[in-house]
Amino acid sequence: MFKFEDFSAFQRAVTVAGLGPAMLVGCTVHGDPSLATYLPAAYGVSFAFPWEGNTQPSANAWKPTARAPHGLVNAIDGITRNFDGLVGVAITSVQDGWIVTSNDAARPMPQQSVSKLWVTMTVLDAVDQGRIRLDDPLTITRSDFTLFHQPVAALVKGDAGYTATVGEIIRRAMQMSDNTCNDKLLRLVGGPDAVRAFLARKGITGVKFGPGEKLLQAGTAGLEWKPEYSMGNAFAVARSRLAPSVRLNAYEAYVKDPPDGAAAGAISVALARLKRGELLSPSSTAWLLQTMDGARTGRARVHGAVPAGWVYGHKTGTGQDLGTRTAGFNDVGILTAPDGKSYALAVMIGDTRRPIRERQLLMQAVAQAIVANHGGGSRVEDNVDPAWKAFTSSK
Repeated sequence: MFKFEDFSAFQRAVTVAGLGPAMLVGCTVHGDPSLATYLPAAYGVSFAFPWEGNTQPSANAWKPTARAPHGLVNAIDGITRNFDGLVGVAITSVQDGWIVTSNDAARPMPQQSVSKLWVTMTVLDAVDQGRIRLDDPLTITRSDFTLFHQPVAALVKGDAGYTATVGEIIRRAMQMSDNTCNDKLLRLVGGPDAVRAFLARKGITGVKFGPGEKLLQAGTAGLEWKPEYSMGNAFAVARSRLAPSVRLNAYEAYVKDPPDGAAAGAISVALARLKRGELLSPSSTAWLLQTMDGARTGRARVHGAVPAGWVYGHKTGTGQDLGTRTAGFNDVGILTAPDGKSYALAVMIGDTRRPIRERQLLMQAVAQAIVANHGGGSRVEDNVDPAWKAFTSSK
């Protein structure tokens, strides 16, 4: 098994070409105009390479077929080099076949709620096989409760619970990031092993699927799961009573080897394959993409720099905090231009102490770099957000 630090030598070919002045890329969109002033960066072009994961790739595993745009490569390198934290960024052109990756795009990062994407795909794959229907009823009761964000809990009344269609439960899991809805879907398809089998069958490598919400969050905190943690703030209270050393050790172990770890590059490729119709039937593909377009979470992440006329369907993920640190602050999705060209992107912040605003600005800078590259890479007048300006100048 390759070590992360050996990735460049063993798993990727990188061409380094002669550099004149590094290309500077920027653009103005709504929200924060010209968020990033990109610093000169090494020119690198990524070519075809496999991602190592928990399964062997199938014969239809996707590989890049074109050379990455030089300006976008430089921009992503500059953005990620100037961020104080563990971050992986990857952008795959759905139509043109190139991929741009940051240095840590092959390193597994905590997915957190990004993993809801794989649960939903597994459900839709079962729909394609005729084992489940989107209009099948599904009932959620108090015994199904998980922890953290579960707005469906307010709809569960008495012993009757809350009944909705499978399709509606998916929408709640994907668009509202409802943990209980996702866990119900996970059990509907057969648990974590069913999701892992789907990933293996579809040749999605570089993506691990964890033990489920309850066990994952308990382990990250340094706890053993108890059913009572699903009620009220019982989990937070139990976590607060742990010795600081227990919490720190559990946190560090999770970040170092997350059981739900996934590489930004692997996610980007999987999303490109989804958009290209390689993972699900045409009807399920269209249904999922439309559902992702309606996501309500993370409006200040990548979405905060999406210009008018563009569409961004996505899934966010956010992990637990320990002091000022956060284990997983993510946004992955498909950004589509008015002319129909699409870019599958993944921004995975595995661990950082930086303020939330700076994390959001990094994600918005990635979106701006994509938009600028799509428009020809022309540079516009710098008008940098004060928070971003302070961030870049301090490095």
